[in-house]
Amino acid sequence: MDESQSLLAISPLDGRYAKQTQPLMDYFSEFALIRARIRVEVSWFIALAENGLIAGLKGLSAAQLEALDRIWQRFDINDALRVKALEATTNHDVKACEYFVRECFANRNELACLERASAFIHFAATSEDINNLSYGLLLRTFREEKLVPTMGNLVTSLANFARAHADLPMLSRTHGQSASPTTLGKEFAVFAHRLRGAFGEVQALPLPGKMNGAVGNFNAHLAAFPNINWQKLSFDLVQSLGLEPQVLTTQIEPHDGIARFCHAVMRFNSVLLDMNRDIWGYISLGYLKQRRIDTETGSSTMPHKVNPIDFENSEGNLGVANAILGHLAEKLPISRWQRDLSDSTSMRNLGVGVGHSWLAMKSAQRGLEKIEANQESISNDLDGAWEVLAEAAQTLMRREGIADAYEQLKSLTRGERITEESWHELVSSLDLPREASAQLTKLMPSTYIGIARELANRKLPSM
Repeated sequence: MDESQSLLAISPLDGRYAKQTQPLMDYFSEFALIRARIRVEVSWFIALAENGLIAGLKGLSAAQLEALDRIWQRFDINDALRVKALEATTNHDVKACEYFVRECFANRNELACLERASAFIHFAATSEDINNLSYGLLLRTFREEKLVPTMGNLVTSLANFARAHADLPMLSRTHGQSASPTTLGKEFAVFAHRLRGAFGEVQALPLPGKMNGAVGNFNAHLAAFPNINWQKLSFDLVQSLGLEPQVLTTQIEPHDGIARFCHAVMRFNSVLLDMNRDIWGYISLGYLKQRRIDTETGSSTMPHKVNPIDFENSEGNLGVANAILGHLAEKLPISRWQRDLSDSTSMRNLGVGVGHSWLAMKSAQRGLEKIEANQESISNDLDGAWEVLAEAAQTLMRREGIADAYEQLKSLTRGERITEESWHELVSSLDLPREASAQLTKLMPSTYIGIARELANRKLPSM
């Protein structure tokens, strides 16, 4: 799509963000879906021929197999337009794909020898047999080729940032207030760990598929060939496409697998949204700086600004993505009796939900590549908050058996700003053994970080 076309697009995925989402066209465009349908139709024909079910064909030669595969492997935009022309007559998108394959048998010299067998194109299949396998095929290849690398890059970037800043003490904030110190690296490691877990779920989810006829019972198949093991033939076909065979269905594959996929992506998105907001906050506090790009403008009126637009863009797209994916996860597994068509139009929006997720991940990745720690700001904030050591003081007092330790420290520190000098005065006023008092006197906010350093350096499971 050139820029003039993108200006006329209704969806920002195909308009403003067309250049960024262009890689998704291979998986979620109408062209991609038609091409996948053609592939499934051809694959089913080959399975029937290879099992000796087509009169006059006892298997296919290498040349015939190659010619059949070329139908979908070399499928181009002109072929897709021909399918759409057929659909204009049939008013049925899958039937148009069947007729297109029939035309290939009739019009292509290398397939002329198979024209007599064209009755076995789409044999005993319902449209949903073709559709569910096509969507499963597209989703599987998208996950392997695009989604997994993109999610993996985010996790790796976060883990690298965490290790690089494992030793940088930072003031925590709970409820927006000063709290026990941590390290900047450890807080980024939390997100790396959470995203790694969500990523693992997306990566491991099986994607089901079925090829079992009009209501899932192989009725027509057995009427034609009662002695064939149709379950095995179907099982082998689904597996050959890299999907998990779904044995028990109505007319439609129940879509539970796609629902689980949507929920898994949503969980990844939710963690990413949490990360975006935290990083936005750290930028606002001055804990993080963004590398300036001289040609960019932060504000149309305030020249000094470098806005956290990547994280804000990511946040906005995550909201849209999860709204759509959430609807699909709830809607797709529900169908009236053996079949209704409400899933068909809904499923076409799968690429929209995934597309906004993709944009969000890419935006967050760009943002991560621009940020760096502002060590001076982090250290100054931490050095001005000695009151956070009150937790340590009351815990040591408890160790020494002082029953009202918490209450004493509460009266001395709650709502107060404590400096290094006033901290030492406070410690000397406590009724503590000399050893415990010396321990508290040596303590500093920058050293009161527990095992944050070790946690930040913790190795994530391999991806």
